[in-house]
Amino acid sequence: MARPLRLTYPGAVYHVTARGNARQAIYRDDADRQAFLSVLADVVMRYHWRCHAYCLMNNHYHLLIETPQGNLSIGMRQLNGVYTQRFNRRHRRGGHVFQGRFKAILMERESYLLEVCRYVVLNPVRARVVTRPQAYRWSSYRATAGVEKAPEWLTREWILGQFHSQRRRAEQKYQHFVRDGMSTASPWAQVQGQVVLGRTEFVETLKPLLADKDRMQEIPRAQRLVDRPVLREILSAQQVTTKDKRDQAIWAAHVQSGYSLTAIGQHLGLHYTTISKVIQRQQNRQTKKK
Repeated sequence: MARPLRLTYPGAVYHVTARGNARQAIYRDDADRQAFLSVLADVVMRYHWRCHAYCLMNNHYHLLIETPQGNLSIGMRQLNGVYTQRFNRRHRRGGHVFQGRFKAILMERESYLLEVCRYVVLNPVRARVVTRPQAYRWSSYRATAGVEKAPEWLTREWILGQFHSQRRRAEQKYQHFVRDGMSTASPWAQVQGQVVLGRTEFVETLKPLLADKDRMQEIPRAQRLVDRPVLREILSAQQVTTKDKRDQAIWAAHVQSGYSLTAIGQHLGLHYTTISKVIQRQQNRQTKKK
């Protein structure tokens, strides 16, 4: 199994998910959900995390985690490992509870944290479990919105601080913000390299962390290429002034930067089979030069 790329540093913010093994439920009842939150609280306190949002669904969970000490992986091993032990002991079973490794998307706080927090707490509404987020007990929405007392381990300050300096006004504005989120597009279409959600400038700041990742073949290629140039730069009008230059740019976009034939074709308004033929011609030329 390919090992997922982990970009870790002090102060990093992540959207973290983990799913049940073979798509099975990871919570069979409310007692399991409460047990998970208890373990999460211990991990947040022990590893000095900041949990900005969470949502427990039937066979997966979502967390918005900030790691002041850059220790996401060790904390996640503790969270999933201890919960697995409790779940198996309670239900008198053995084996895996979670399917493989957790998934973590590194986020740019200023551009995406607020939007992803909203996306997370709207999951039960999108899944038609409830019609309103305040009707769901197992997310951070009720605590952040001021509907119920927030647990000590939940960090509300940053989210509410984006709306108003007075707490009650901030809670009300947050409620309106979440309610309006049902008509907005999912942020995941903007994820780069499967692991980063942020503007181009943010990705640039990560390049020192990515310096040795391209030599780690066990990491999925799309993730190793997270710092690749954006497609519009490779195929800009300045780069494709002639057909030959266009073909060279297409080859570079696919072979060197890992863009799919479909993505390149959609950008240029060409069918992916045309792109495939261009790449094959360029590959033949590269072979002849050797």
